[in-house]
Amino acid sequence: MTTTSNRLGIRDLTEVRVREPQRIAAGWAARKRRELVGRDGRLLIVAADHPARGALGVGDNRQAMASRSELLERLAAALSRPGVDGVLGTPDILDDLLLLGVLDDKIAIGSMNRGGLQGSVFEFDDRFTAYNITEIAARGLDGGKMLTRICLDDPATVATLEASGHAVTQLAGRGLMAMVEPFLSVRVDGRVRNLLDPESVIASIHIGSGLGATSQHTWLKLPVVDDLARVMDATTLPTLLLGGDPSGHPDETYAAWDAALDLPAVRGLVVGRALLFPPDDDVAAAVDTAAALVHRRRP
Repeated sequence: MTTTSNRLGIRDLTEVRVREPQRIAAGWAARKRRELVGRDGRLLIVAADHPARGALGVGDNRQAMASRSELLERLAAALSRPGVDGVLGTPDILDDLLLLGVLDDKIAIGSMNRGGLQGSVFEFDDRFTAYNITEIAARGLDGGKMLTRICLDDPATVATLEASGHAVTQLAGRGLMAMVEPFLSVRVDGRVRNLLDPESVIASIHIGSGLGATSQHTWLKLPVVDDLARVMDATTLPTLLLGGDPSGHPDETYAAWDAALDLPAVRGLVVGRALLFPPDDDVAAAVDTAAALVHRRRP
């Protein structure tokens, strides 16, 4: 794995948090920002919000993201690579990355609803327990992301839809990206499963696209599924494709991303585990491959 040097070391983070917590607010105020998208209109975002839902696994390793120091090293390595536009994370992770000095000129998207803990009896209750709109705006983040799982058999879904709708409206009112990640989901033998057939994803797109009082700043975050051209014809909203828990050979994953990025509504990738924990452990090489796929095209 390739790492990057930082002005502040990972070992220093706790000491700074104890003695100088004000450096976090000051750092956000001083952060160098950039336009949301560049000339090609595309984005490669590294995702790091899974741990806050208790989802630490990658492939067969159920504790892959248990070490915060290792996760931060991998994130810093990814953010140092050309073509990486930014990161998606919860406040704890983004504050660490800010202190490490790796967020200047990067997009920072705050993950908002982390209440539906993986494997819990309340997993469909996607309450907003992380970033809120006020904090996203105050810290100068570039947007907020909301997981919006839709279970027709679970009454908690309507509260999630209402909260996501309010978040879309409030983010748009501040000119910030509202990243909606919709799924039709079910519970099978006590476990939540997202439905990834084309018809279910199409239905989730229509439901997610209609949230909020305006769609002016709404982006979608969607899985790569079969018949993706038909699926993506369900929306005109700019869409970033998620990587998911990596399975199969990386070349197969890259080929699927490559084909998907030809579709007009697809404007990039939001990928975490597949880039941060590649099979050969070469974060830089995995990120460089994804960056080449995202940014070599023109809309």
